[in-house]
Amino acid sequence: MLDAAVIGAGLSGMYQIHRLQALGLASQGFEAGADVGGTWYWNRYPGARFDSESYSYGYSFSAEVLREWNWSEHFSPQPETLRYCNFVADKLNLRKHFRFGMRLVSARFSDGENAWSLEFDNGETVRCRILVTAVGPLSAPVMPELSGLETFAGEVQHTGLWPKGEVAVKGRRIGVIGTGATGVQVIQEVAKTAGHLTVFQRTPNWCAPLNNRPISAPEQASIKASYDRIFRLCNETANGFMHDADPRKALEASAEEREAFWEKLYSEPGFGIWLANYSDILVDQTANDLISAFMARKIRERVRDPVTAAKLIPGNHGFGTRRVPMETNYYEAYNQADVDLVDLSETPIECATPNGLITAAGEVELDLLILATGFDAVRGALDRIDIVGVNGVRLKDRWDDGPVTYLGLAVSGFPNLLTLVGPHNSATFCNIPRCIEQNVDWVTDAIRYMAAHGYRRIEATREAEEEWTSHVFEVAQGLLMTKTRSWFMGLNANIQGRDKPRLLVYAGGAPRYRERCDAVAAQGYAGFQLT
Repeated sequence: MLDAAVIGAGLSGMYQIHRLQALGLASQGFEAGADVGGTWYWNRYPGARFDSESYSYGYSFSAEVLREWNWSEHFSPQPETLRYCNFVADKLNLRKHFRFGMRLVSARFSDGENAWSLEFDNGETVRCRILVTAVGPLSAPVMPELSGLETFAGEVQHTGLWPKGEVAVKGRRIGVIGTGATGVQVIQEVAKTAGHLTVFQRTPNWCAPLNNRPISAPEQASIKASYDRIFRLCNETANGFMHDADPRKALEASAEEREAFWEKLYSEPGFGIWLANYSDILVDQTANDLISAFMARKIRERVRDPVTAAKLIPGNHGFGTRRVPMETNYYEAYNQADVDLVDLSETPIECATPNGLITAAGEVELDLLILATGFDAVRGALDRIDIVGVNGVRLKDRWDDGPVTYLGLAVSGFPNLLTLVGPHNSATFCNIPRCIEQNVDWVTDAIRYMAAHGYRRIEATREAEEEWTSHVFEVAQGLLMTKTRSWFMGLNANIQGRDKPRLLVYAGGAPRYRERCDAVAAQGYAGFQLT
């Protein structure tokens, strides 16, 4: 029997295995894919890249890794990021602690043994004392409910399940369904070489320029000399990025001051336009209307056809109340004669045919259909595992009305289950690796504490769970995102039947979350029953 099993070989799973091995525990990682990388293993679609600064995204715990690895761009593309994951796995000799090609199907807790029985898709079973899930918040791809899709004679690819081999794009008739963050990245890339591109848009999103560029040699040296400052800054900001809200308010600035400030942010790299903006744009509707009007004006300036521009301007949510896709010449793609935009609210897809898609306006013939239809966010990967706790209670059933957790790391009735980057965890609303390291360090310390004190079982109490879940909702009150349909609120527009708000993220900020976790540990893991 293993002391601990870790599910997933992405950034959180790799670091967790590294920490557990250092404790001398009998631990093993399991990964559905053929190698490490997680998100960056599966999402190989054209245009995939970071939207957080590369040097703020990588691990901070290893001085050797920081010293030896060089990022080539300020916002790394997927192939380089996957190389980084492999570099870390090689440097820390992690692969020998993982078994690949094993997807977890079910996990059942034995109350008498204080142990989990894990069943994998190859029929193999494994037993462990502690189960740590590192399955990722955006790792359960959602396929569209599209009649006749199985009859389509062309090629179909989902961005979250992109194959290793090359997918031909040049000169082909391509359709892309979806204009979220992934759709935006793939659209702007395939538009460069496609014979003809048709974008099928259900809901437009507010997109902002990434303003990416290569890292020069002097910048590389400066970055390496500044890592302590970079990571300290990330740990101090609300969401772990190198951006924090400006203390000023849009409604207290003059129109000229606002315009100049927003022009500055719009021209700068990264999430500054979203996260380093005036402090009131995400809480005050009038302030949000002002920044939304600014962003709408930018779209009209960049898209020549006013009818197309109008279709690309969101009408059902304000800027920043959903996740903001970062783009490079995305809007300019619609100026190309070989790119068409189909507004599904006006011209819905009726079905697929062997030749393409039939819409209310007729048939669109395609060679390649790309599904940028997103994920069942945060809880989806956990829901797809049959996790059964005490008294035969299923985690999916327990969360039928929305997740209830303690610290986003544990659930009452599910002893010895620790969920990295789980629902109600600050890591779900964060520059994820910054919060991953906090999660993993906390879980490792808890496991060390159990071993030192002879405990074999850790379980969140129902009272602590209810208090934390209430706190999660309380800190989100007043944020405009709570009034917006998005995956933050568990209202996945890409999943039919999701019509009840189920807040999935912790919006109180990473520093506040870290302080609470530290306080729980300092009090002998208050809110947990250890036996």
